[in-house]
Amino acid sequence: MKKLIFILLVACVSVTQAQKFKGLDSSPLDKSTYPVANKITEKAAIVYYSRPQLKGRLMEDILAYGKVWRTGANESTEIIFNKSVKIGETVIQPGTYSLYSIPSEESLMVIINTAKNTWGAYNYKKDNDVVRINLAVMESDEELEALSMVFTGEKNNAKLHMGWGYARVEMPFTIL
Repeated sequence: MKKLIFILLVACVSVTQAQKFKGLDSSPLDKSTYPVANKITEKAAIVYYSRPQLKGRLMEDILAYGKVWRTGANESTEIIFNKSVKIGETVIQPGTYSLYSIPSEESLMVIINTAKNTWGAYNYKKDNDVVRINLAVMESDEELEALSMVFTGEKNNAKLHMGWGYARVEMPFTIL
C-alpha cells in the first residue's frame, strides 16, 4: 500500500511539473470586426493581427520604409471578408487574405494578398496580390504605444483604421 501511495504521489508531482505555460506575448494577438456592434453576429470583415509595441523606440526605427511589412508582428495579419467587398475599383470575393503593407513617411501601401497562414513577410509573393491601395498617412496628437486597428462605418460603407505612434491611415471599402 505504501508503494502504491508513493507511486501515485510521484506521478502527481510529475504531471503538475510537466505543465509549463509560457508568459504573455510581447505582441499580443487582437482582432477587430465590422460591423462593430456585438449584437450583430454576422460580421462582414474581421482582421486578426499581433500588436507590436514601441517601447520607447521610434516607428521609423522598427519599420523598413519601402519594404513589404506583415502589418503587425509575428504571423502575417489576416483579414477575412465574409461578403464580397470593393476596395478602390477592385472587387474582392469572400475569403481569408493576408494584409501586408509597404510603409513610407507620407503613405502606406496596403496590400491584400491571397497568402494564408504565413509568418512575417518572408514568403511574400507579389503575384498573389489581389489589390494594392495607397493611403495617405495622417498625423495625430495622440500617441499609440501598440499598433491598433479598428473598423468604423455605416451600413455598407466601412473603413479600416490603422494607427501606431502618431501615424494614422484609413482604408475605405464597400460591402457588396
